[in-house]
Amino acid sequence: MKVRKEYLDALETLKKDTLKMGELSKTAEENAIKALVNHDKALASKLLEENVVIDKLEFDIENQCMRLLALQQPMAGDLRLIGTCLKIITDLDRISDLAGDIAEIVVQIADEPYAKPLIDIPRISEITQGMLTDCLAAFETQKIEMLRDFSERDDQVDGLFGQIRRELVAIMIENPRTITSASHLIFIALHQERIADHACNIASRIIYMVTGKRKKLG
Repeated sequence: MKVRKEYLDALETLKKDTLKMGELSKTAEENAIKALVNHDKALASKLLEENVVIDKLEFDIENQCMRLLALQQPMAGDLRLIGTCLKIITDLDRISDLAGDIAEIVVQIADEPYAKPLIDIPRISEITQGMLTDCLAAFETQKIEMLRDFSERDDQVDGLFGQIRRELVAIMIENPRTITSASHLIFIALHQERIADHACNIASRIIYMVTGKRKKLG
């Protein structure tokens, strides 16, 4: 009984740490866009420092997974849980890295006027934040209905990114002095589009964890 309890406790710790990493990655993306909107270099710099915590947590979770696989020989649902954690922490780390890339751009451009008002970039962030929130809720509760429309949400993000890129290219053509600023905003939008792709990867893995069936999203 003691061995069984230790095993269940280890699984619970794994789930909690994965959720914690997810919340930290989600917050990193949220703060990166908040720093952009508010021209807040201090918040962007703080985000870059805090990403080290996410990197360490990824390493710890990977070690937990390897230990469970090596020592416990999990089966069925438990095995899918562990495999899902191993997979989604890579996506969560990439999300935090992309948030860090946005923060690095903010540090460079926050003191200058942007090439265009920030309208669609915050809209993309709202969608990606919703996707990440639903991923974490589905992982915790194993209720996956909220993940079914992720392909449509990803299409919305793709559409907004295309619109942002077209508008900024037009601005650059009209006024070459905006090229640097406009290029930075295009890269920020591109990083957000990739965050949505990672959210789709995470959602697919969670659906597999719960159902045992693979479903590609995005």
